[in-house]
Amino acid sequence: MSERTVFQSIPHRHVVSLPPQASVREAARVMTKASCGSVLVIDAAGVMLGILTERDLMTRVLARDLNAATTPVSEVMTPHPRCVLPETTVSDAVLILLERGFRHLPIVSAAGKILGVFSIRDALPREIDSAVSLAEFRDSVNDALG
Repeated sequence: MSERTVFQSIPHRHVVSLPPQASVREAARVMTKASCGSVLVIDAAGVMLGILTERDLMTRVLARDLNAATTPVSEVMTPHPRCVLPETTVSDAVLILLERGFRHLPIVSAAGKILGVFSIRDALPREIDSAVSLAEFRDSVNDALG
């Protein structure tokens, strides 16, 4: 059985996005309504500027005691996020998430079209196990090579 791609694994192909001037409060409401953990920040021309995640809300807004009603998402988003192609395997995407400490990866076509967001929640246990095994193997090789 061939492994699923990130595009095949995402249940919702609707891209949840906001413009850079939207408030953090608006972002939290949009994420809550869509039951998702991130929102893409996209300008009027359709260019992705960044991503705002639940973790960003906690560490960059709440922990700093910023005003959610007046702080624009552009001030607290992660700019220029790492993206993956739709044909990326789920285990490769999970490996990126594990190695980089991310929880969300935008899926963007080779032509630059935003297709969705892959989350660790979209992976099956066997795909996570495969990625963890590969990460452990890489660590062992790196340790051996010094």
